[in-house]
Amino acid sequence: MEVRQLQIFRTLAEELNFTRTAEKVHTVQSNVTAQIKALEEELGMPLFDRLGRRVTLTDAGRNFLPFASQALAAMDQGQRAIETGAEPSGPLRIGAPESVLTYRLPQVLHAFRRHFPHVELIFVPYMSTPFALELEAGKLDMAITMSESTPSANIKFVHLRTEQVFLLADRSHPLASKPSVRPSDLAGQNLLLTESGCAYREKLDRILAMANIRPGNITEFSSVEAIKECISLGMGVGLLPAIVIARELRQHHLKALNWAGSPLDIATRIIWHKDKWISPAMSAFMTMVKDKLEDPKR
Repeated sequence: MEVRQLQIFRTLAEELNFTRTAEKVHTVQSNVTAQIKALEEELGMPLFDRLGRRVTLTDAGRNFLPFASQALAAMDQGQRAIETGAEPSGPLRIGAPESVLTYRLPQVLHAFRRHFPHVELIFVPYMSTPFALELEAGKLDMAITMSESTPSANIKFVHLRTEQVFLLADRSHPLASKPSVRPSDLAGQNLLLTESGCAYREKLDRILAMANIRPGNITEFSSVEAIKECISLGMGVGLLPAIVIARELRQHHLKALNWAGSPLDIATRIIWHKDKWISPAMSAFMTMVKDKLEDPKR
């Protein structure tokens, strides 16, 4: 099994197109076909189904993909270890949700860039694939998450702080003047929420489900800034971390509801794969994140 075969396999698994794969790996299409065929013969089973012009991964291909990605990532880490020596340098791919990237990390990035100018920081926002899977596939070096539980036994983490999470409304909203807001008060209310998969959104979903509460219309957003704007227009009740709406609360543009249900707060953590080689760049970034973001009360 050759490194080139694994590289072509991973690219074809992402593109599902022989022509685009050949372009990406800088070879001809016939070589892509030959390398995949040789890999399938060595493994003793097909990795792709060719259905006319469509290419799809077989079950064997899907099972093999994370191991191929890990092997390629390990080789890349080894090369970087030799090339970089002890000085932090080279690329560093970090996953982070929008709220952390926008409201927590700028102060870290400012200091990090000043101290380690040779590190190339690449930030990947949360989309649809959980960061834990991206770490296991070797697509990320580390991630900063807002979560309640450790994703898997393969993931190591450091707890940084607990973020306050508020239910919010326009100051003219009927719930804004209530001395306390219970889960039952959200029955029939229009909710403005982050997409499914967001930890604090899932926490509220569980609270309402356990109380058998059915809200009214739920509008999902991929942007916390869009949620803030819609709350201010009186479109419903939103759920956001305190760091996102601190300015709006100070300026009395939004009202944090007096929530009397189970706590909505969420943990912020650094996570990485347990088998990941901690490069000088990664070690330096983790140290600076802990120095800047770790709750001093801990």
